Amino acid sequence: MHIPLVHGKVVEWIENGQAVWLLFGAIFTAFYIRPLSLENGSRQFWLWAVVWWLVLFGRSTSWGRDYFPEEPRILFRTISVLLIAALVLPVIFSSVLRNAIVFRLRTLRLPLWMSIIVVATFLIADAVEHHRLLSPIFLHDLRYGELMEELYENIFMIGLFIVCLDIMRNEKESLRRPPVTKMES
Repeated sequence: MHIPLVHGKVVEWIENGQAVWLLFGAIFTAFYIRPLSLENGSRQFWLWAVVWWLVLFGRSTSWGRDYFPEEPRILFRTISVLLIAALVLPVIFSSVLRNAIVFRLRTLRLPLWMSIIVVATFLIADAVEHHRLLSPIFLHDLRYGELMEELYENIFMIGLFIVCLDIMRNEKESLRRPPVTKMES
């Protein structure tokens, strides 16, 4: 297919749409799961999940540099350091968060096919972007490299949202169920 790239504008539009989508992911997660209303552990986990969306949003916009290129580089460096620190430091210093992550890793039922699609499209987008070994399978015309990378990233981002939504629905459902007592089990 010969899609007009409009001197990079098509890729720019897609990237802007992705930024909006990632910001939506953070806002949706915060409002859907309402982490501040949850018990200790779940609260930290879902706040951390919101930060993940914000880090992905920040990274997709080069920490804001894409929209404010004339601002000093130190500003964007500071934004990146703060967001990444908000993602990493709680894992290091909060045993409650670490336990919540481990609990979910042990008990979650991930949607298998969607998880496979998310991982595969991430790997394909990375291969196309960095011209890795498998990129010729997915990229037949180098002029469309950036477009193909963005299109695979779209699938990755939508799939990631679907996986997260499934996890949030399962958690909300488990919160609605009354706790099982010893006599019932």
